Amino acid sequence: MPDQRDSPVAEVDSHAAEDAEFLAAMGKQVRAARERRGMARKVLSQNAGVSERYLAQLEAGEGNASVLLLRNVARALGMPMTELLDQRENPVEHRLIRRFLDRLPAHRLEDVVFRLMRDFGQEEAARKRRIALVGLRGAGKTTLGSALAKDLKFPFVELDREIEREAGISLSEIFLLYGQLGYRRIERRCLERMIQTHDTMVMTVGGGIVSEPETFNLLLLSCFTVWVKAAPDEHMARVVAQGDLRPMQGNVEAMEDLTRILAAREPLYRKADVALDTSGERPEKSLVKLRQAVLA
Repeated sequence: MPDQRDSPVAEVDSHAAEDAEFLAAMGKQVRAARERRGMARKVLSQNAGVSERYLAQLEAGEGNASVLLLRNVARALGMPMTELLDQRENPVEHRLIRRFLDRLPAHRLEDVVFRLMRDFGQEEAARKRRIALVGLRGAGKTTLGSALAKDLKFPFVELDREIEREAGISLSEIFLLYGQLGYRRIERRCLERMIQTHDTMVMTVGGGIVSEPETFNLLLLSCFTVWVKAAPDEHMARVVAQGDLRPMQGNVEAMEDLTRILAAREPLYRKADVALDTSGERPEKSLVKLRQAVLA
């Protein structure tokens, strides 16, 4: 005797039951959303441009919901229609997060998603075992980084030196032979290698790393980043004191250029976990602040 469950009639009955279950769940979503907003059915019907009878049937899971009318109901409730169609039992927090993300302008969405990935994708305690100091030359990265590494008993890594070691030539020669793009490719490889081979380290990176989004995002996601900064005149004075005249060579408007670079990069530097201003401070005082930031 054939199994009745395999018959076309049984299959139709099964689909009908699933449809009824879907409509009932969707009606429950509409009613719950309306009640959370303290909105009477009459008010919702007026705002959505649908009849109270339609809303009553919709909330009761009766009849076939029109897509266009359902879209109007979702708009009146201030929520995406996909949320009404979602059959999962999501907690309130999930709905609030989704609603918040849906309302963000496109230019803000990428930044918010990245911050969520960085702050919750990896444990902050694990990221703090790899500390990266970023900023322009003259801010005090090397002085502070080497001192912090000594205090924490972590390896101290200068990414620029690793780049020179891999290429077998100086940074200036790398730029001369391979250009900016070639340098950035070597920089990315060296950063990946440092992250893979060091569970703990204090690392300084060149200030221009922020100009390569994928490389900078890798740094932000894998390390606890500190933007070490100073006033433009202090940047310049410290670089000159170190005998490094590269930024000023052949450029009588060096200070203006430095100020412009800082202004252009500031929004990117602000993506770091913390900012440390070393302006007018002795290295010992800045080191105390740095230690407090990474050990908090």
